[in-house]
Amino acid sequence: MRAVLQRVDQAAVRVDGEVIGASGRGLLIFLGVCALDSLEDVDWLASRIVKLRVFDDGAGKMNRSLLDIDGEVLVISQFTLYGSLKKGNRPSYNRAASPDVAVPLYEAFIQGLSASLGKPVASGRFGADMQIEAHNDGPVTLIVDTKERDF
Repeated sequence: MRAVLQRVDQAAVRVDGEVIGASGRGLLIFLGVCALDSLEDVDWLASRIVKLRVFDDGAGKMNRSLLDIDGEVLVISQFTLYGSLKKGNRPSYNRAASPDVAVPLYEAFIQGLSASLGKPVASGRFGADMQIEAHNDGPVTLIVDTKERDF
């Protein structure tokens, strides 16, 4: 799994002009699911994200996690995170999981984050044409990949 995390003051996702998910201060997460991903990847990624210290403490140092700030999350599925540009000018998405694999892992990720945070997690609609609005804070943007674990 690959996640692009953006620290936000607020974020929202619209489908057909209607807001279907929104969050306040916290993280906007774009999530890509690879064909080789499993529930182990879901568990590791959800656990890792809620503990990341990317929010400022009283001294202005990034020392606080989502858990520390009682932060909110908006998760957006994004298979294009597994796009490859190695051949030509049109991306190939061969490494992205098919919907029958990706949807259950996407939903499990949202449930895992929700359980860790102790509150609902907002999300987009898998496979839909979505418009994302975000008020980036910082900006702070990180990429976390379960196949390139840093510990």
